[in-house]
Amino acid sequence: MRTFSLAYLTVNQSSVLESLAIAQDLGYASVGLRLRPNTPGAPHQAFIDNRKLQKEVLERLKNTHVSVFDIEIIRIAESFDPVDYRALLDAGAALGAKAVLVAGDDPNEARLSQHYARLCEFIRPYGMTADLEFMAWTGVKNAMAALRVIEQAGNPSNAGVLFDALHFGRSSTQLDDIAHIPSSLLHYAQMCDATPGVHFSTEELIHTAREERLLPGEGNIDIQGLFDRLPHGIPVSVEIPHFKRSKILGDHGWAKAALKATQTLLTPRST
Repeated sequence: MRTFSLAYLTVNQSSVLESLAIAQDLGYASVGLRLRPNTPGAPHQAFIDNRKLQKEVLERLKNTHVSVFDIEIIRIAESFDPVDYRALLDAGAALGAKAVLVAGDDPNEARLSQHYARLCEFIRPYGMTADLEFMAWTGVKNAMAALRVIEQAGNPSNAGVLFDALHFGRSSTQLDDIAHIPSSLLHYAQMCDATPGVHFSTEELIHTAREERLLPGEGNIDIQGLFDRLPHGIPVSVEIPHFKRSKILGDHGWAKAALKATQTLLTPRST
C-alpha cells in the first residue's frame, strides 16, 4: 500500500503546525518540512530557533498519526562544511525525520562527491538518509550523475537518489536508467506534472519547480512509467506548488486536490 507525504512546497504558506493539521485532516501519512531556506532569504518554516514552537510541534506529533518524513534543505556548493547544518539535523532528529533532501550545486563532480561523502558520514548518527536530488540546472543534472556522485563517494550506507517527476521529465534521465540504480538508494519520490523537455532555460526550470507545477495527469511527463519503474513500496511525496491556484483554493484545498490527483493516477486500473 502506497503512503503519501505532504511536501512543503505544496502548502508553502503553512507553518509546521498547519502542515501537520492539513495532513491529518486529508489522510496524508507524513509531511516534508523546509526548515532552512533553499536560497538566502527565501521562505521557510520556523522551527529551529523557536523553543516554544518546538515543544508544541513535538506534542502534536505525539497525538497524531502523521509523522515527519523528510526535511529540507542541504546544498553542497564549492565551499561546504556539514557542520553548518548541525542545527537542521538536530531538528530533524527531534522530529523523527527519516530523510534530508540534498542538492548538489558544485559543478566539480569529484569535489562534490568528496563533500557528499563527508555529509553522509556526518548525518549517519542522526539516523537519516542523505537523498541527493538531481535537477537540470544544478551540478547533478540527471539520475546517472547522482549515481556517479554516490559511487565516487564510496557508496555510503545512508546515501540516496531522489527522483522528482518534474526533474525526471526535464532532464536527460531515461526510464531505463532506473534499472541501474540499486533499490536500496531509492527511499522516496516526488510527485507532480508539467510539460517535459530539455529545451527550457534555467529561469524557466526554476520558475516551474518552485511555483507552477501541474497536478498529475495535467501535463505530459510519463509519471505512470516512472512510478511503475520505481520500487512500489516507497513513499510518494506530493510536491506540487502552484502559487496562483493554491492562493485561490487555500493550502488545505490545494493539498486535497493534489492528493486526489496523485491517488487517481497511481491507482491500478481494472482490466
